[in-house]
Amino acid sequence: MKKEHQQNDTGSVTDIYQEFETWNVNLGDKTIHAKRMPGFYRSVKYLTGSLWLIFFLVPYARWNGKQAILFDIGNRQFHFFNLTVLPQDIWMLSLLLLVLAMTLFAVTSVASRVFCGYFCFQTVWTDVFTWIEEKVEGNPSQRRKLDNAPWNFNKIRLKLIKHSFWLVIAALTGISFSIWFVDAFDYWHNLLALQLPMVGWVTLTMFIGGTYTLAGLLREQTCFWLCPYARIQAVMSDSQTIMPTYDVKRGEPRGKLQRGALAGAQGKGDCIDCFQCVQVCPTGVDIREGQQLGCITCGLCLDACDSVMDKIGRPRGLIRYASLDEIDGKPVKKLYQHPRTWVYIGIIIIALSGIVYGLTHMGAMTLRVIPERQPLFVTMSDGSIQNKYELKVLNKTDRDLHVNVTAEHGVPGQIIIGAEQPLLTHHGRGTSFTIFVRAPGQNINKEVTRIEFHIRSTEDPSIEAEYDSKFNAPKP
Repeated sequence: MKKEHQQNDTGSVTDIYQEFETWNVNLGDKTIHAKRMPGFYRSVKYLTGSLWLIFFLVPYARWNGKQAILFDIGNRQFHFFNLTVLPQDIWMLSLLLLVLAMTLFAVTSVASRVFCGYFCFQTVWTDVFTWIEEKVEGNPSQRRKLDNAPWNFNKIRLKLIKHSFWLVIAALTGISFSIWFVDAFDYWHNLLALQLPMVGWVTLTMFIGGTYTLAGLLREQTCFWLCPYARIQAVMSDSQTIMPTYDVKRGEPRGKLQRGALAGAQGKGDCIDCFQCVQVCPTGVDIREGQQLGCITCGLCLDACDSVMDKIGRPRGLIRYASLDEIDGKPVKKLYQHPRTWVYIGIIIIALSGIVYGLTHMGAMTLRVIPERQPLFVTMSDGSIQNKYELKVLNKTDRDLHVNVTAEHGVPGQIIIGAEQPLLTHHGRGTSFTIFVRAPGQNINKEVTRIEFHIRSTEDPSIEAEYDSKFNAPKP
């Protein structure tokens, strides 16, 4: 029996070939146990994957005694530090989603599926799950042997430990998702007391089951069969898109390296057919066979191939990030020469401008005035003209406020009826009031007069709003 190589690096060339003898390309019928080896792109994956700590930690941040970032669906509010966004401002969320979508499309058109390879939650969670699997069950060769071994106490023990860790991570994922929508500390209190509402239990259960199944059991099959983005990536990529590419001219014809021979000698290419690029691939594809649906542009095959090239004394870059045109020797366009990318960037800039405008013009209170239409005005017994208005005040703060109502412009001598005392507005929602504006008939000199309503908080005079409306009267 041959000695197995159980290290995380590539080892000697002989060890590499011994590993290859037990390797099968992913056909979807077996679990892929990818080899984990160090390298530049593996370090990048660790770095980008760590950004998901934001998902777990940010909900615990506090600001002025409350959760700093909270999507309060129950009260239809989004709190971002001192900023409160209500459903009336949901258009900014739509613009934000548009920015994210266009950014994804722009990046894909330039660098293919780097989002899938470095940032996607499915990729990151699967990487964490397989890391745990490696710590518990051993290297890929040991894991494949364990999968094929008959059930015994040791196999049950290892599988139970692994799946227990998986379920803990799945539970933390479900909890972390939930506390973006309810106060984190209240949620933990209710969870430990088993007093979550039904929707809380359903959400938690679905996330535990979904995370455990997608990241632990399905793994790369999620990318192959469930992810819609994997299906439409070809539409967003072209021959100028940069992606992991095998240099066919340099690598072919491939063949095993004989003892004492030099790579690239005897009419052979630099590829020694060691299959290291396939063994480290989390989806099990062979990049040497061209671009494939399973390639998530993670760059791990570059690390593996460069390590082998170092060992056999050949230049790095047999597999590298490059466009198909570059590999074929065709002219390569600069980044600014991609029209489609500029279209995406233009849409992003417009959407971001809209978001900035909305945030800078979103006060703590808004006012809308709706004049009575039937009738437009009423002539009083003393000859004065009266208009009726409905004031809709949206209080975006986290406390009830009283407001004073005043009117500018309009007709000289006008008075406001129904707002002699400050009006109470309720926090986080709209409050409606009915008021009347009465003006002396002799002061009216036109049929429609501009009138500007103002509201100002008595508790905080800096909180105010205004609205332009009209005062209707008979023809003079």
